[in-house]
Amino acid sequence: MPGCRCPRPALPILRWLPRYSRAWLPLDLLAGLAVGLTTVPQALAYAELAGLPLQYGLYSSFMGCFVYCVLGTAKDVTLGPTAIMSLLVSSYACHEPVRAVLLAFLSGCIQLAMGLLHLGFLLDFISFPVIKGFTSAASITIGFSQVKLSVPAQNILGLQGIPRQFFLQVYETLRRIGESRAGDAVLGLSCLAVLAGLRAMRSHLPQAGPAGALAVRISHLIVWICGTARNALVVLFAGLVAYSFQVMGWQPFRLTGSIPQGLPPLRLPRFSLAAPNGTVPFQSLLQDMGAGLAVVPLMGLLETIAIAKAFASQNGYRIDPNQELLALGVTNVLGSFVSSYPITGSFGRTAVNAQSGVCTPAGGLVTGALVLLSLAYLTSLFYYIPKAALAAVIISAVVPMFDAGTFRTLWRVKRLDLVPLCVTFLLCFWEVQYGIVAGVLVSGILLLYSIARPPIKVSEGAVLLVQPGSSLHFPAVEHLRDCVCSRALAAASAARPVVLDCSHVSSIDYTALLGLAELQQELCRHGLSLAFCGLQDPVLQVLLSADLEGFQHFPSWEEAGRCGGAELGGSRAEPFSSTAESPGLIQ
Repeated sequence: MPGCRCPRPALPILRWLPRYSRAWLPLDLLAGLAVGLTTVPQALAYAELAGLPLQYGLYSSFMGCFVYCVLGTAKDVTLGPTAIMSLLVSSYACHEPVRAVLLAFLSGCIQLAMGLLHLGFLLDFISFPVIKGFTSAASITIGFSQVKLSVPAQNILGLQGIPRQFFLQVYETLRRIGESRAGDAVLGLSCLAVLAGLRAMRSHLPQAGPAGALAVRISHLIVWICGTARNALVVLFAGLVAYSFQVMGWQPFRLTGSIPQGLPPLRLPRFSLAAPNGTVPFQSLLQDMGAGLAVVPLMGLLETIAIAKAFASQNGYRIDPNQELLALGVTNVLGSFVSSYPITGSFGRTAVNAQSGVCTPAGGLVTGALVLLSLAYLTSLFYYIPKAALAAVIISAVVPMFDAGTFRTLWRVKRLDLVPLCVTFLLCFWEVQYGIVAGVLVSGILLLYSIARPPIKVSEGAVLLVQPGSSLHFPAVEHLRDCVCSRALAAASAARPVVLDCSHVSSIDYTALLGLAELQQELCRHGLSLAFCGLQDPVLQVLLSADLEGFQHFPSWEEAGRCGGAELGGSRAEPFSSTAESPGLIQ
C-alpha cells in the first residue's frame, strides 16, 4: 500500500540477496580469494599459538564464513581464529582440543543468550583505555611467545622447555639464547623482513587510474596481489626452501609435520575428558575454565562489534550490534560441532576484505570454500612448512596491535585515562583476566568519582549562584551541600540568598532530593533562602511531587536575580558577577 513501509527482513541475508547485482560478483570473488589466501596460513599459525594441533586452526576458519553470510550485518567483517582469541584459548583450554571445543560451545551459548536478551550494552562499560591496554599487552605477549620455543609450540629461535608465564619466558629466553637453532632463527627473521617489506609496499601503493598504461596497471596488480597475499607467499616460499633441504638429505628447520587430511567429523562437543586415571567430568572442566567462561565470550563480542563499527562508519553503513552478537554466538555453537575453538572478528582479514572491494557478505562463501578445499586436498603439502615461518606470520599480524600513539594521545588529552590503560597493560602480563577485570574496575571507579564529585561553578554577587555541571545523584549530594554551605555560611560572607541553577541537571534521584531538602532547612535556620532556576521538566516534576516547603523556581538565573529583592529576602539583587576572591570552579 502507498505510504506503508515494508517490514525489515528478520534475516540479514534477505536484506541484500534479493537485490544482488552481477556487477558485485567479481568483486566478492576477488575479496573472498584474497581473504582465503590470508586465512589458511594464519589459521595454521594461530592453532600453534593456541597450543592445539594445526588442523584445528583450519577447522575453526570456515564455519564463520558461512554463518556470517546469513546472519551478519557488516559486509566487510570476517570471523575466524585471531591472535588474541588464540592466546586466551591457550590460557584456558590447557592445550587440550576437547577443552578448546567445549569452550567454543559454551562461549557461543553465552553470546547467543546476550544477543537474544539485548545485553550488548554491557560491552560499553569496557572503556577504550582498557581495550588498548589489553591489546597492547597481548601483542607483546603473543609476539614474544613466538620468539622463544615453548612446548608444544616451536618458533623462531628453536628453544624448548620455556615456561608459559611471560616474565619467566623473558628470563629463560635471554638465559638460553645461546641454544638457539641457527636455521630457525635465520629463516624466521628473513620471513619477518619479507612480510614487513610486502606490507610497506601494499600500504604505500598509489591508486592506478583506468587510463594508465597497460604495463603500469599490470605492475600495480602484481604489487597489490603480493602485498595482500603476503602470508601465503612467505609460507609457500619457506616450504619450498624446507623441501629443497629435505631432498638434499639435511633439514635445518623444525617442520609442521603431518596434518590429518579431510573434513572434520560432524559431532557434538564432548562434555567429559578421558584421563589416565579416570574421566574428568563436566563440572571439573567448568571449574578448570574458571574466568575463561566470562573473558572469552566477552572479548569475542568486543572484538567483533568494535571491528564491525569501525568498518561500518568508515564505509558509510550501519550495523545491528545485537544481530552481530547472534551471528557470533551461532557461529561458535555450530563451529563446536566441527571441532572449532572460539573465534571472533579478525581486524587484519576484515581490512583485506574491505580493501579488496567486497560488496556483500557473500565474499565469505569463497573464503570458506577455499579453507574446505585446503582441508580436503592440500594438508599433505603443509608437512614442509617451517614452524619459524608460521611464527613470523603471527608476529607480523600482532605488531600493529601495539599502539604507542594512544599513550601519547591520552597524555595530552586526559592523563587520568592513562591509569586504567597502564593497570590493564601491566596486569595482563601476569594473567589476562586479572588485567581486564582490574582495568574495568579502575575505569568504573573513575566513572563513579566523576558522578560523586561533579564540577560545581559558584558565582558570587548579591545572591550566591551555584551551578552543578551534571545530573545530581546520591553520591554527589554531600559534595553539593558542603560546597554551598562553605560559601553561603562562611563567617566573612554577607548573608545572601542561594540560587541553584539546574540547567545542566537532567535527572535527580530520591536520595539527592532528600539532600536538597536538608540543605534548604539548614539554610533556613541561618536566615537564608534557597531557590531553583533552569529546571528541566523531568527534574521539575520530581521536585513538585516532593512538595518541598518554601520551594521557589525561576525559569532562568537572570530572572532570579531580578526578583532577588522581592522574593529572596533582601535588598534588590545586583546582576551576578564572579568576584576575584571566588574561584569559578569547585571540583
